[in-house]
Amino acid sequence: MQIKAEHLRVHLGKGRLARLYVVAGDEALLAIEAQDAIRAVARNAGFSERTVLHADTRFDWSLLEQAERSRSLFSARRIVELRLPSGKPGKEGAEALVRYAGSAPEDVLTLFCLPRLERAARESGWAHALEVAGVWVEVANVERGMLPDWIGARLERQRQNAPRDALEFLADRVEGNLLAAHQEISKLALLFPPGGLTFEQVKDSVLNVARYDVFALPQAMLEGDRTRIGRTIEGLRAEGEALPLALWVVSEELRTLLQLKHETAAGKPFASSARALRVWGPRLAATERALGRVSEARLAALLARCAQLDRIVKGLPAPRSDSDPWLELADIALSASIQ
Repeated sequence: MQIKAEHLRVHLGKGRLARLYVVAGDEALLAIEAQDAIRAVARNAGFSERTVLHADTRFDWSLLEQAERSRSLFSARRIVELRLPSGKPGKEGAEALVRYAGSAPEDVLTLFCLPRLERAARESGWAHALEVAGVWVEVANVERGMLPDWIGARLERQRQNAPRDALEFLADRVEGNLLAAHQEISKLALLFPPGGLTFEQVKDSVLNVARYDVFALPQAMLEGDRTRIGRTIEGLRAEGEALPLALWVVSEELRTLLQLKHETAAGKPFASSARALRVWGPRLAATERALGRVSEARLAALLARCAQLDRIVKGLPAPRSDSDPWLELADIALSASIQ
């Protein structure tokens, strides 16, 4: 069966462990917490020995079956943990996982640690076999809009609370880095007693630890969040991000919007066009709103500016462009976000 990570503790509290767990997700903090919770309950249930396998591209999949069959002189119940950071076991690994799912004994608790899988991998035979054999724990990403509430819930765990502006302030400083958010929240517990925190208390204690993600730029553009666009581009520049990558991300989003403009103007339904261009999830509604905000002519002009900026990056002359390529990129992204 599949459960969300936030429901894992309720499942574990029922007192009956599954023989197999899969923890899948890209949020490192939440994945680690889910894995730790499973291990802690398993240890209390007598699973006192642990074998950890790292499945890289050269992994010998027979080691998984050996770990299943081996017996310990010291413990009758064991944890076998397999980490597959690529999320791609290959043909041999997929076959081994299917066999393992059907044969793992009751005295072995198996924990598979995976990244968030793409749709094809998630619907594969090996993933289905693991889910049927045990519990698949899906670790969802915490989107920017959900981050203040997530921080507030974490503060409540340590019997603290803060006003909304303090939660927003903290979210801005730790955006894209839940591990840093966890550290800052824990620090507030050390600095202040249980109860209400003021904005000034939060502001004075929190460092700017945001990890600026270049792939967060398109969502900010779609939402028309000009403050976030400026902050992200400034952060990317300060952190030494490669300008060509940032330019590619921005231009690809503009190209997608322009193609959607063409197709919807020709009468093609937005939903089918968006699906063909792999626009889904949180981007879908934001993209539809953005299409009504920018014209086809503006998108074409912004793409032309991206081409000019590409010339600057490559050291070629490009008239009528800002001499600072990062400022030019910021202006392009901000122009696409005009309400």
